[in-house]
Amino acid sequence: MSHPDTVVHLEHDGQVLLVNEQGEGPQLPIQGRMETSPVLRLPTPQEVQLMDIEWQKKRTTNIDFSGVLVSVQKGYPKIDWPEHWALKDDIIADNSVHPIAREAIYRSLHRLVSKVMITNSKGQVLMGKVERGHFRGSWTLPGGYMDHDEHPEVGCVRETLEELGLDIVLLNDKPLITQQIFSSRGISFVSFTYRSKWDGDLSELILQSEEISEAAWFYPNEAASKAVSHFDVRALNSLQ
Repeated sequence: MSHPDTVVHLEHDGQVLLVNEQGEGPQLPIQGRMETSPVLRLPTPQEVQLMDIEWQKKRTTNIDFSGVLVSVQKGYPKIDWPEHWALKDDIIADNSVHPIAREAIYRSLHRLVSKVMITNSKGQVLMGKVERGHFRGSWTLPGGYMDHDEHPEVGCVRETLEELGLDIVLLNDKPLITQQIFSSRGISFVSFTYRSKWDGDLSELILQSEEISEAAWFYPNEAASKAVSHFDVRALNSLQ
């Protein structure tokens, strides 16, 4: 089954433009459909032009599908809300929608992270050295991915208890919210970083050894120089 090497992911308030193999659209998915034919896919730039749709390009995401690299141009259509386009939440459950379209939509969903800066009366920040994942061997702020039904205020408190054995209370401050896409894969991360105070001793901590090998206090400038996470650096720099 051939697929264009460049397609356009046009999305407007949760509605996505799909076409059939002949480039005709808009097409709608059918949830629960098991057949893989007829195939619905994202349109090519030429097919969008033929539909007389103006759009603004946001970014390009590269997807490797069965050894073939497909370029997906994510864009915003300059039209009224397209009520006859496919609801993106329906696309995942139709086998007739090409995997490239489903992968592009999956990658466009935000990954939500909740972190916390815990400071003591000396102005130092508590950090942990990570033992697994992307930042293995590096110093990070406590926190991690939020659960599906979890508020970010709850997420960083839960993660701190799991990682350090420390039950914190957040300060009544607004979180620092940052967003970043780090690679051509197009996956977007959004981070909520809160603040807390604790003047205890490191010996009181109960480290989750398979995830955190060590905990230490650092002054903000030193912590920022040791941090490898873009979100941690942004948060720590706000303390200086």
